[in-house]
Amino acid sequence: MGYRVAIVGATGNVGSKIIQILDERKFPVDELIALTSERSVGREISFGNDKILKAKDLSKFDFNGIDIVLSSPGAKVSAIYSPRAVTDGCVVIDNTSHFRMDSDVPLVVPEVNPQAIASVGYKRSGIIANPNCSTIQMVLVLKPLHDVGKIKRVVVSTYQSVSGAGKGAMDELFNQTRAIYSNDQFKPDLFNKQIAFNIIPHIDVFMNNGSTKEEWKMEVETQKILDPKIAVHATCVRVPVFVSHGESVNVEFERPIGVTTARGILSKSPGVIVIDHRSDGGYITPIEATNEDAVYVSRIRNDPTVKNGLSFWCVSDNLRKGAALNAVQIAEVLIRDYLK
Repeated sequence: MGYRVAIVGATGNVGSKIIQILDERKFPVDELIALTSERSVGREISFGNDKILKAKDLSKFDFNGIDIVLSSPGAKVSAIYSPRAVTDGCVVIDNTSHFRMDSDVPLVVPEVNPQAIASVGYKRSGIIANPNCSTIQMVLVLKPLHDVGKIKRVVVSTYQSVSGAGKGAMDELFNQTRAIYSNDQFKPDLFNKQIAFNIIPHIDVFMNNGSTKEEWKMEVETQKILDPKIAVHATCVRVPVFVSHGESVNVEFERPIGVTTARGILSKSPGVIVIDHRSDGGYITPIEATNEDAVYVSRIRNDPTVKNGLSFWCVSDNLRKGAALNAVQIAEVLIRDYLK
């Protein structure tokens, strides 16, 4: 059985990657429809080796007859069109932040909490939410450790690539870098400060408590996915890397977990690859994780400054596992267990 699938935001970083991954994973598609804003209507998008999709106008599209919508157009657009698709009988897998903390919307990482699709009851809202990219890679590593040691507290610092802010942000990094080498003048546009050869400790808007919304997302999403009792404190930083996010994670457990035990647990965990050699180059960096599906874990070590403390470094392609791949995996669970 095949499905009629619509991609909202099909020409964006994540939307185009979703189309690529649907083909790679041989998702059972009878018809794939690319939906975009009016300015991109008619643009041709490759699907596999021999198919060309022509982008259609989202604002004029009738969702009746579509089975699954994979939506990644931005939160404001999704707030309008995801409920409209649900009204027309679709199940929406939404990659924006708009619905994630809605109590009627499951927030799912398939390797971590696929049961949330049923337990939260996706049919109440018709929407399943994809978590934030930085949250996905962290909880994928934390879940198997939490099952054994029970996590009390997490302190995380992120090193997030510019692709998380869209194609325009990638262009800005490229153009600034070129301008610096050419000794040309430039002004920051999408970012508040220069991003080339710099780092910016500011992602999304500031909140009243001094945290940014990106930091808040990591905190509340981790609690919704894993355990509401886990205390999370995040510092989110934009770095001059095109693709893949890095994270330095410090965890305090209720029960002790040593380095050897943690390595063993993570080595057997789905979606995780441990590359942890205590030698020069014995770790994974963002460029090595780009175009890969796994979350890579390195630098696992005890933290002697706190009881039952453990630190690690993790890296993942934010456009794949951090967004598009996770959404497609949710769709795979959906058709396997629910859409029969």
